[in-house]
Amino acid sequence: MTINRRNFLKAVAGSGAMLAAGGQSALASEKKLPPEAVGILYDSNLCIGCQACMHACKEANNMPVEHTGPNKTWDNPIDLSSKTLNIIKIQTNGNESYFIKRQCMHCLNPACVNACPVSALQKDKTTGVVTYNKEACIGCRYCQVACPYNIPKFEWDNPFPQIQKCQLCDHLYEQGRYAACCESCPTGASLFGPVKELRKEAERRLMMTPGKYYQFPVNSISSGKTRSHKAKPYTQHIYGAEEVGGSQCMMLAGVDFKDLGLPDLPKTSYVSDLESISKNFYKYMIYPVFALGGLIYIVRKRHDHE
Repeated sequence: MTINRRNFLKAVAGSGAMLAAGGQSALASEKKLPPEAVGILYDSNLCIGCQACMHACKEANNMPVEHTGPNKTWDNPIDLSSKTLNIIKIQTNGNESYFIKRQCMHCLNPACVNACPVSALQKDKTTGVVTYNKEACIGCRYCQVACPYNIPKFEWDNPFPQIQKCQLCDHLYEQGRYAACCESCPTGASLFGPVKELRKEAERRLMMTPGKYYQFPVNSISSGKTRSHKAKPYTQHIYGAEEVGGSQCMMLAGVDFKDLGLPDLPKTSYVSDLESISKNFYKYMIYPVFALGGLIYIVRKRHDHE
């Protein structure tokens, strides 16, 4: 193979343009709330730990049972895994015990989507749901490393593995249904609906007077069904509303979220930080590309001569 100056310059210029354009587009992400964004509001104060949501999730998504101890009678996962997409965990704080639900947060600026080199993970432009395409996945597991909530799980025990994560039961929407965990929740602790409406509901609950009875929507914010609960004191924070750029799944609780095992995250998303770095990185990357190309040209020319 021979390389002349004309072909060399065309190749290097093309490579530089592709790197610059490709780098910028790979880091592009959804930063605003999609027009029909849906999500979940989880209220730890209303959760009774019945785990009905876990069973409904497995049934709706055809997930296998998971045995993590000697008792093989019950489905008893201890954390999220490739077999468990949402889980109710119990945390103790002194003499008090609290429940917390873990699942994909469906971030507005999802690190997993931006880390995936083959677009196997994407954020739906209408609903905002972060979806996974097993046909595109190459099993690199970059999404696992990138996710600040440690959500995506890899099927280590499958000869043809894929990533497993909550997709908000988006396959049920055409049937007029919604997230199975919310459909099955008897208390309204897991509430499905438009994100904007869920945020308003969360703000309403933070204004409630502890000890006073209020009506709480059940299953879906538009279901028309309610249950009466005595309001408990809330920590004045909607977890997930601002963490790492915000998410479509949010949480309320009566204790500090760190005490519930949730990570203490900054408001700025890691993706936004990376984008600010990449603007300068890709801007000047054309120069090392030319330098590297020049070295390759010189070495190749010397090799051909010899």
